[in-house]
Amino acid sequence: MHHPRIPTPAPAAPRARSLRRVVHLGRTPVSPRAAAGIALTAALLALLAGCSEAGSTAAEKPTPVRVAAATDGPATPPIAATGTVASKDEIRLSFKLGGVVRRIAVEEGAEVQQGQRLAEIELAEVGAQVEQARQLADKAQRDLERGERLHDDQVISLEQLQDLRTQASVARAALRSAQFNLGFSTIVAPRDGVVLRRMVEEREQVAPGATVLLLGARDSGYVVQLALADREVVQLKLGDPAEVRMDAYPGKVFAARVSEISRAADERARLFPVEVRLESTPAQLASGLVAKVTLSPASARETRLTYVPIAAVVEGDRDRASVFLPSADRAKRRPVRVAFITGDQVALAEGLAPGETVVTDGALYLQDDERIAVVEDPSQAVGSVLPPAPPVG
Repeated sequence: MHHPRIPTPAPAAPRARSLRRVVHLGRTPVSPRAAAGIALTAALLALLAGCSEAGSTAAEKPTPVRVAAATDGPATPPIAATGTVASKDEIRLSFKLGGVVRRIAVEEGAEVQQGQRLAEIELAEVGAQVEQARQLADKAQRDLERGERLHDDQVISLEQLQDLRTQASVARAALRSAQFNLGFSTIVAPRDGVVLRRMVEEREQVAPGATVLLLGARDSGYVVQLALADREVVQLKLGDPAEVRMDAYPGKVFAARVSEISRAADERARLFPVEVRLESTPAQLASGLVAKVTLSPASARETRLTYVPIAAVVEGDRDRASVFLPSADRAKRRPVRVAFITGDQVALAEGLAPGETVVTDGALYLQDDERIAVVEDPSQAVGSVLPPAPPVG
């Protein structure tokens, strides 16, 4: 019986040694996982090297700053005060006698000329007094003439004649007094000027000597009236310079000098009145304007201190601070001592001399011995918020 031949199964293929592939680094075999780690490490080292280069480049880049020269100034801060503009000579015009105001010919702010009639009172009463005094003076003169004839005829005694002479003299004096009062029943401008205030209106009753008009003399100029404390007034001398600023004239500074210093304090405020006279005045200057005055005492000009812009002073601690001075392309820190601050300037008691150059804009961002680059445009300085300057041309 023939049996079919059973095929012998083919020999199994050799089992793969590993599903992982082997890579070689040089002659040493390295697995893919290890190779990936090596590649990642190399990438990190390259990145760190690049950052180190960038950091080194950034550290070497100079910081843009601006500089300014230190100046000298007074050893004490200027005196700042607020005052009121007024005419140097303000004349209060009034009637010598009381009465009813008949007419006022000017308004406030009117310009007047010397000799111009400004106001007058009702003349009926004053005129009657003048007429009465004239009649009495005429009668006394007639009595005196008659008495002299009678004395020549030896009708009256010398004593009686002397009495008549006395009566005539008294009557003439009364007439002159009445005429004098009549002359002051009308207000006339004593000088060229401006009517600053009008105190009464027509048909009002005024008392003798009551102010009717306030006149500012034009030829005497203007002053600023101040009130200073004792510690301030003792520093001033007549002729000390001053600067005057007014909100009515923004951006303008008017030169002035101390013209009056009171040696008695006001009884209520205990402040000393001081006047500074304006050396030049605008055409429309008016009394009553508020003025800010900066006084420079003579005593402050005898000794000097070094002044720098306030932006140059950093790291302040009480009266101790620092400034940066440019040296080649580096910023060198120097300690200084602050005396006082005035406006946008700082007065230094020690540590810096006038004429030395200090870093201003950008000083807050510097460290000692840091590289710097001096720029002219304020917008280019480090930390500036100013817009760039427009191109020239």
